Amino acid sequence: MQLYITSLNSGSNGNCYYIGNEREAVLVDAGISCRETERRMKRLGLSMHKVKAIFVSHEHSDHIKGIPVLAKKYRLPVYITPETYRYSRLDLEQVEVLPFQAHEPVQIGHLTVTAFPKFHDAADPHSFMVSCGGTNVGVFTDIGAPCDHVMRHLSQCHAAFLEANYDEELLERGHYPYYLKKRIRGGRGHLSNRQALALFTACKPEFMSHVLLSHLSKDNNCPKLVQELFTTHASGTAVVVASRFEETPVFNISCTHVPASKAAAVAMVAGAEKPRQLQLFPEMI
Repeated sequence: MQLYITSLNSGSNGNCYYIGNEREAVLVDAGISCRETERRMKRLGLSMHKVKAIFVSHEHSDHIKGIPVLAKKYRLPVYITPETYRYSRLDLEQVEVLPFQAHEPVQIGHLTVTAFPKFHDAADPHSFMVSCGGTNVGVFTDIGAPCDHVMRHLSQCHAAFLEANYDEELLERGHYPYYLKKRIRGGRGHLSNRQALALFTACKPEFMSHVLLSHLSKDNNCPKLVQELFTTHASGTAVVVASRFEETPVFNISCTHVPASKAAAVAMVAGAEKPRQLQLFPEMI
């Protein structure tokens, strides 16, 4: 079965990712206003009435600030871990709040949403993989360092939203104070272009059709730079830079024959409760 995906917004000013089939869809995070979410979906020809749930990755405001109005208006259940809910301070009194646990699939119609832990400076952060009829789409943003979980799931994805937050030289030369630079490039901050590229080239399956580079820094990255960097190593995968100002087109993702070679080449720990940080390039971590 096909999946339709778009980034409605991606960046520190708000994050919201749409993944759905012909009948239903989910949002991973809702960090832009309800009104702006509606406008962007309308421009894309998508219906909010197909959205059946919101899944929350962590409590930072750029991922949750649109949730209360959006969830109440469309009566959407919000899937969020208890710790994330506690630290989010969201007012969801009139909303169905449902917990999820890592590695335990949640069924939303024909969609299966599976969460897994990640490294980020939040209470209980998770990444997600959304599946339908053998087609897998991953949402891998706000990651401080590659881990076994993200590598295993990325190797199964037909498309992925993958963080490429900053260029190392731009961050080093930039105006951010030292403590903020340390937080960004620390093991629980964000992935640099080079870290993301190493993860992509090590784990990208041959059948991945699209990678949407996400959560780019406004001050410490350049869309053209990261587009060119990834395109050089894409090997047939379409490279799309998700904008912090507008929605991407809707991409049609379908399941094709899965070559076993590359997916099997990545050794993983499937059932671990906590992610293990992996050194794709030791000098970076």
